[in-house]
Amino acid sequence: MSLAAAPLAILAAYLIGSLSFAVIVSRVMGLADPRSYGSGNPGATNVLRSGSKVAAILTLALDALKGYLPVLAALLLQGSLGLSDWAIAGVALAAFLGHLWPVFFRFQGGKGVATAAGVLMALNPWLGVATLVSWLIIAAFFRYASLASIVAAAFAPFYQLLIWGAEPQALAITAMSLLLIWRHAGNIRKLLAGTESRIGQKAAPHAASAAHAPAAAHPPGQPHGHHHAHHRGHRKGHK
Repeated sequence: MSLAAAPLAILAAYLIGSLSFAVIVSRVMGLADPRSYGSGNPGATNVLRSGSKVAAILTLALDALKGYLPVLAALLLQGSLGLSDWAIAGVALAAFLGHLWPVFFRFQGGKGVATAAGVLMALNPWLGVATLVSWLIIAAFFRYASLASIVAAAFAPFYQLLIWGAEPQALAITAMSLLLIWRHAGNIRKLLAGTESRIGQKAAPHAASAAHAPAAAHPPGQPHGHHHAHHRGHRKGHK
């Protein structure tokens, strides 16, 4: 039973993590797909750019829960299922990977901040609180969710190693932190260039969808018929 339990638990965690709640919540609430505007990232921060705080809060809570619940269930059932500490670490990492590469959404997922927070809260509540406080401090001072996430991700494995030691879960936490920072590579470039959006700032349509939008027929504020009238007059002048 224990031999089959570990891979099944890891698979279940990945499938739960693959539920992209930014997309699901937006569809249910009749909002635009979060992959079509702003950063194009299906996460709570980008959903907030839609102008709906309720949708953003729901996305944040559900994304955190999908990381928290699989790990908590694995810990509660660890004895009865014979799960090792390495299996628990595998469940934690699988839930996070599901958010990054969701099987239900063509493997196009978010950056994993909320899901990683949920995983940490389940693995070690004190570690989760320390990481969350780090995020809040950076976010409050600089107003950049991406910067706060990068700093918190960088500190999480150090907190684990310095305070609780190199347990099996430390490997999963380190892997999540490195992946999370990697997923923020575009944000790092924007931060360095001074073009990164601040928390709550509405953003323009995502470049991928804007490329398919029809071009403006006339400059903003100009009467619609002026462009055509100008060309008609121009042709008459050359007859």
